Amino acid sequence: MSTATLEADAPAPEIEAPKPFTVTFIIRRFDPDTDAEARWQDFDVEMYATDRILDALHKIKWEQDGSLTFRRSCAHGVCGSDAMRINGRNRLACKTLIKDLDITKPIYIEAIKGLPLEKDLIVDMEPFFQSFREVQPFLQSATAPEPGKERVQSVAQRAIFDDTTKCILCAACTSSCPVFWTDGQYFGPAAIVNAHRFIFDSRDDQAKVRLDILNDQEGVWRCRTTFNCTEACPRGIEVTKAIAEVKQAVMRGRA
Repeated sequence: MSTATLEADAPAPEIEAPKPFTVTFIIRRFDPDTDAEARWQDFDVEMYATDRILDALHKIKWEQDGSLTFRRSCAHGVCGSDAMRINGRNRLACKTLIKDLDITKPIYIEAIKGLPLEKDLIVDMEPFFQSFREVQPFLQSATAPEPGKERVQSVAQRAIFDDTTKCILCAACTSSCPVFWTDGQYFGPAAIVNAHRFIFDSRDDQAKVRLDILNDQEGVWRCRTTFNCTEACPRGIEVTKAIAEVKQAVMRGRA
């Protein structure tokens, strides 16, 4: 019998299945109907290394405490609805893997800062979206495209603002900003990023209007360039760079 035949008949090696382990989560809870102030509560959960924080929250809600409240949508890391503070950093729960955290210590989870807390991990996003709306984040052109034609734009023109088109409005950048925590009137990084996306769009004609809006005392000049926003962005947007480019455009009076 040939060696090849022996090798073909040999049983396949057994692959050991991954084993779960216990992770302690300490979650900042708040119920407006019963709590005067927020409190911390711990949960022990069986997890796998490839599980995500969102998986842990689901297991807690489904198996231990159905009153735990948080937002989430598709869980594919692009919807932005499950932004929260995980071990003191703003992250998306659906993108944060257990294996990327130090599981020898408890994992702390709380709502993002700077916005009114509604319940557990949910905040009122209206102030955030109000700032977003105020910068007029939509294309405004004085001319219509030719009938049946698209608005022409070169690759180089698109590249100028391509980075800021990636924003998913999760508020991770804005709620990581110390200025936003202390100044409820500051537009915040996300609003400026979305203004940048249209200020530098060659097809838009209202850059000057947005620059005037952001030249306000609560606009770009409130930014202290701490880079918290850039570090917090789950989409990798260079937020601080975008804010700096808007500042330069304000000083020039044009994009």
